[in-house]
Amino acid sequence: MLANIPSQYFIIGSTVMAFLMGLFVMFVRIRSQKKPVNAKKILIPPIAMSSGGLMFIFEEFRITPIQIVEAVAVGVVFSTVLIATSKFEVRNAEVFMKRSKAFFFILAGLLILRVLMKIYLSDSFDVGELAAMFWILAFSMLWPWRIAMLFRYKKIEKTIIAA
Repeated sequence: MLANIPSQYFIIGSTVMAFLMGLFVMFVRIRSQKKPVNAKKILIPPIAMSSGGLMFIFEEFRITPIQIVEAVAVGVVFSTVLIATSKFEVRNAEVFMKRSKAFFFILAGLLILRVLMKIYLSDSFDVGELAAMFWILAFSMLWPWRIAMLFRYKKIEKTIIAA
């Protein structure tokens, strides 16, 4: 059934979904800045995203080791930008994400860059391979970012407890 659908429709659909998810992340980020952060809130997104790894059960999504390394490398590079723009602040003895106008521009820029890469690479890779590579890219971007956030959070939490 899916084999009868032209790959361009999958690219367009996944691009629209990427933009909607990007808007959702920005909305969630704005709302989350109004509530204190805790370790659970930092770690739930990458843990929840890990269920997407089940796609590799299906042959269409399996990629070569070099493609995995390339996707991980790009994801780690992207994560450094997110790590640099994610800051915490203490208010009333609670830890909050610090508002950063740059974060939204960076997140939008990363999203646009991913979409442009996907459009460019869609001629070279099968839709399933491309989906797998971009899932790995996003996963390898999210984990280092969230781990760095967790370390920063724990460091700030210790100073609050000590005070």
